[in-house]
Amino acid sequence: MLKDIVSGEQLETLVTSEDIVFIDFWAEWCAPCKEFGKVYARVAEQYPAIQFTQINVESVPALAEAFQIRSIPHLIVFKQGIIIYSESGNMPESALKELVEQALAVDMTDIRAKMEEERQSK
Repeated sequence: MLKDIVSGEQLETLVTSEDIVFIDFWAEWCAPCKEFGKVYARVAEQYPAIQFTQINVESVPALAEAFQIRSIPHLIVFKQGIIIYSESGNMPESALKELVEQALAVDMTDIRAKMEEERQSK
């Protein structure tokens, strides 16, 4: 089931409380968004343990601006509060399923270690 995000607070709560969160930035007038939205909804049904969300860029422009969304549809994936994927454009169902599987498989220990390494080198 898709969840509509309507505020920054709602998004922050979701991202910090859920293991994996997919966010689809879209707009009513966007034909590619509507096409991707159908694929997104079908895949969301197949992975009930993952939070699949949507942000309408016209209803919540501040969030689109905060994430520097310049083109839609745009998909962002968070795992344990960290962005692990961010890309604009349409995606076939097979590619979205592969992305879900990759998100499930990502080892956050390595990512956190690399982030800490980068932080210390600055």
